[in-house]
Amino acid sequence: MGVGLKIGKIFGIPIELHVSWFLIFAMVTWSLADGLFPQEYPNMQPGLYWVLGVVTSLLFFGSVLLHELGHSVVALRDEVPVRKITLFIFGGLAQIEKEPPTSRSEFRIAIAGPLVSLALAGFFGLLWLLDKPFSFLAAPSIWLARINLMLGLFNLIPGFPLDGGRVLRAILWQRSGNFYKATRIAGRVGSVVAYGFIGFGALTIFNGNFINGMWLIFIGFFLQNAASNNVAISSFREALHGTTVERVMTYDFPKVPGNAVIQQLVDEQVLTTGQRYFMVADNDQLEGLLTLRDITKIPQRQWRFTAIRHAMVPLERLITVGPEQELWEALQTMDTNNINQVPVCEDNEIRGVLSREQVVRYVRLRSELGV
Repeated sequence: MGVGLKIGKIFGIPIELHVSWFLIFAMVTWSLADGLFPQEYPNMQPGLYWVLGVVTSLLFFGSVLLHELGHSVVALRDEVPVRKITLFIFGGLAQIEKEPPTSRSEFRIAIAGPLVSLALAGFFGLLWLLDKPFSFLAAPSIWLARINLMLGLFNLIPGFPLDGGRVLRAILWQRSGNFYKATRIAGRVGSVVAYGFIGFGALTIFNGNFINGMWLIFIGFFLQNAASNNVAISSFREALHGTTVERVMTYDFPKVPGNAVIQQLVDEQVLTTGQRYFMVADNDQLEGLLTLRDITKIPQRQWRFTAIRHAMVPLERLITVGPEQELWEALQTMDTNNINQVPVCEDNEIRGVLSREQVVRYVRLRSELGV
């Protein structure tokens, strides 16, 4: 979803607002302040509707955040890292760095979010019973009770990768013992659910409700795309199953002297050979790693005067993997640290380099050979 606006951390998890969040926040606030609240509570002061609209929208997104924190807290308890939580146009997304290790863990993590939403629905419903005589309190209470109930039930729909779809995958995984098979079946069910949303949205438009119909179609396309991507990632992971880093890495990595300037390297090697990374060494003594990303961090006008060692990542700061490590785990390491190449080390010595490009080429060759 791209980079979001960081607003803080909870339990060490970064919280971000995607740009689309501001749009949906404005839409929810407007629909409450200019539509629902005046219609159901007509005796309030006009300005109070907008105050209640803003406060209720903030509480709604606070509820969404708690939903995602439900997933995240259980994930952390099961030693599954959580990269960040992003609030965006469809609500929220807890970005978990790797798949849960067991079907039971998958089930606990998936069900936690809807349970939080249903608990919030009960809380706001009880609050509404207590503050019914006061319209400025009852208005947000009953709406938040309804919306959290809808959020909890919607996420229990077995449309992978919704929470209900992940619950379904956990059950299939538990029964079959095969994570990849469970993912494929849950993905197919998710596609059926997504097309159901699209079809129902089209029918809604045909019946004259254009806005709601388009929204349902939009959700359907989002779910279909998400389900396809998750199944594709699972298939990619399955293709790498049992393959170690040693089988794919390159042993022949280029070395460049640390005192050479960046401009010379770009002109003589990057642009002519397409090489994207270099080990930096003087007198066969490795100093660090230089990648295209490191080069682009330096303003181009300074390339003629900047030595390579001033742009490289020093040896002591390098993220490394081992030759016997699972290839999928190595890819996760690169993804977590947002890098495209990683040195392969054994006994404190660099034996080679693994790049994303090599992994993709390996999978493509296996696919072409049918092995």
